[in-house]
Amino acid sequence: VEFREIEDTDTVYPGEYLLHKPSRQIVVCGAYMKKEEKIKALANGRLLVGEIADFQKVLVNKDDQGKKRTFSRCKGCSS
Repeated sequence: VEFREIEDTDTVYPGEYLLHKPSRQIVVCGAYMKKEEKIKALANGRLLVGEIADFQKVLVNKDDQGKKRTFSRCKGCSS
């Protein structure tokens, strides 16, 4: 997992994960207000409004993104 500064050419989508640098928390973007230079995000169930400079994009590697957990079933009743 990597973090990258949000640039003027970037688009931040609602539901995207961001790092809130002052609180050092991973938050969920609620609204990206480019004209006001603010982002509304949800952190621990609370609405957080901050400057765009206070946030970073969370970049997930392709290897980490596709990991699936597998579970085996009980073999006792299968026969």
